[in-house]
Amino acid sequence: MRNIIALAAAIAAVLLATTDARAGSLGRPCTAAPQGQYLTAPQLQEKAEALGYKVSRVKIAKACGEIYAFDKDGTKVELFVDPTNGTIVGKN
Repeated sequence: MRNIIALAAAIAAVLLATTDARAGSLGRPCTAAPQGQYLTAPQLQEKAEALGYKVSRVKIAKACGEIYAFDKDGTKVELFVDPTNGTIVGKN
């Protein structure tokens, strides 16, 4: 019985840690600017590539640009950027 409780507690801890790690923008918008001021997804991709990232996907959701890419070392990263200027505000 103790083993089951310990296992359940360990699983819960892992799930909570994973949830926090994936919340790169911490549930906050990356900008308060209106959507009309956002750059397009290709423009955000261009900015990330200029910084040396190899971009595989770009989306804009909840006032935050999300860029899925690989860094210079080939490590998979998720960038959270201000969609008005492409400034990186968070990274997973």
